[in-house]
Amino acid sequence: MSVTLSLAPLAGYTDRAFRTLAKEHGADLVYSEMISAKAVCFSDAKTRELASFGEVERPICFQLFGREPQDFEIAAKTLARDFSPEGFDVNCGCPVPKIVKSGEGSELMRSPALIGHIVTATKKAGLPVSVKLRLGVDEEHKNVLDCARAASESGAERIIVHGRTREGGFSAPIDFASIARVREEFPNVEIVANGGINTPADAREMLEKTGVTHLMIARGALGHPWLFDEIKADLDARPFVAPDLYEVICHHLELACTFKPISRALPEMRSQLAFYFKGQRGAARTREALMRATSRAQIDTLLKEFFNR
Repeated sequence: MSVTLSLAPLAGYTDRAFRTLAKEHGADLVYSEMISAKAVCFSDAKTRELASFGEVERPICFQLFGREPQDFEIAAKTLARDFSPEGFDVNCGCPVPKIVKSGEGSELMRSPALIGHIVTATKKAGLPVSVKLRLGVDEEHKNVLDCARAASESGAERIIVHGRTREGGFSAPIDFASIARVREEFPNVEIVANGGINTPADAREMLEKTGVTHLMIARGALGHPWLFDEIKADLDARPFVAPDLYEVICHHLELACTFKPISRALPEMRSQLAFYFKGQRGAARTREALMRATSRAQIDTLLKEFFNR
């Protein structure tokens, strides 16, 4: 089965180091962290840093969030000129309260027409555009078809559907039927299924129940970046041997310290390390110590002690 596997945009996690790691472990396409369209318009330095990437990460798409179509047009043209990504994604699915309160992210789903205007504006940069949707803001307002139609009619080449409503957060059961319905309604648009893909079995179930051939993996890859290779091996009925966890963690740490000043890389790596140690027997004490570590040497020592290296 020919299946495309993408790494989802995850604010605070899918930075350059993690995207590089995902590509090394089989991701076919990666997405940037959320980039504020308005911040790009104001030439914000930190926002431009979010857009930085290496050639090994290609193909890469930048995910933009905002509300004003003109902001998306300016941001897309600016980023296309300065960074040349393979495309842009319009965030219409983020459930984070501060994003929603600004009328952005999943709140855009209350206005399918606005989504269409944003797609039209973003496409003026001359690159492919995708739209990431949830099923709706809640069970009473599941309007993913209306939003997908607005996006498609405005020129979106790809529509990513998270199989939960905003209200469903990250724990509600995946509504496979609704994703399948979007695929059936828009046969000329690439439909990507997202949500709840944490194991090869989850991936197989998503493929079988939705009929898509493109999966977007999000939190399932945290602490488990080899999930892409693992899924591909499962689909091809090939044996899979997980990489050495110690070596993966050390490589991730090295990448993080290469792409960012160590004063920033180490604190940001704490959340990544927590995912690596989740479920590891006897890891509680080491995990707590890692959260308090203030130097690379301390982290290296703790890792060597835990893994007996």
